[in-house]
Amino acid sequence: QVQLVESGGDLVQPGRSLTLSCAASGNIFSIYTMGWYRQAPGKQRELVATFTRGGTNRYAESVKGRFTISRDNANTVYLQMNSLAPEDTAVYHCHAEIRPDYVTTVMEYWGKGTLVTVSS
Repeated sequence: QVQLVESGGDLVQPGRSLTLSCAASGNIFSIYTMGWYRQAPGKQRELVATFTRGGTNRYAESVKGRFTISRDNANTVYLQMNSLAPEDTAVYHCHAEIRPDYVTTVMEYWGKGTLVTVSS
């Protein structure tokens, strides 16, 4: 089993910052991509930021210059969110493409999400 567990969601005022964390655990052989998507009420899930298979970062245009994705060596990624605005309100889901150690295929995993609410 492989799990993605997010943390860090909160209610914050516009202009403030927040950091989300996502930890991957379980029977992991290799992580190919790992990042963040979000889904606002009544909207489709959209990419926020991710590490790609090529090792580069990819960001949504709406968050460039405000959000930064980073990772450590312990299968955890972070999303530093600065200058938050009400339109950033959403459930933020961690997403990863992982090869578990019990199969030879790469599988897609999602976390349950953490709620970020930006409001005064």
